[in-house]
Amino acid sequence: MSATFERVYAVVRQIPHGRVATYGRVAELADVATPRVVGFALSALEDDTDVPWHRVLNAKGTISLGRRDGAATTQRERLEAEGVVFDANSRIDLSAHAWSGPA
Repeated sequence: MSATFERVYAVVRQIPHGRVATYGRVAELADVATPRVVGFALSALEDDTDVPWHRVLNAKGTISLGRRDGAATTQRERLEAEGVVFDANSRIDLSAHAWSGPA
């Protein structure tokens, strides 16, 4: 596993239960080139990972196309189980649920 991916995973592991971060914010905190690198790192995870990949969203506050078949449904279910609320357009209010980084 690359050092870049490990930095992404270290940041994502810090996102608290019930909070989300955007690909862009994770990229900034992990000091990686682009949000796309975060997406590549998350898509490389095994199904039984301890990295809470479901807490990472796009900048619109929506779920991007999933890592695997059914991943978008799984992501939404996990977020809802953590108390994250989706609006009628399947968006999350980032002002209410976004994590900006470690204190």
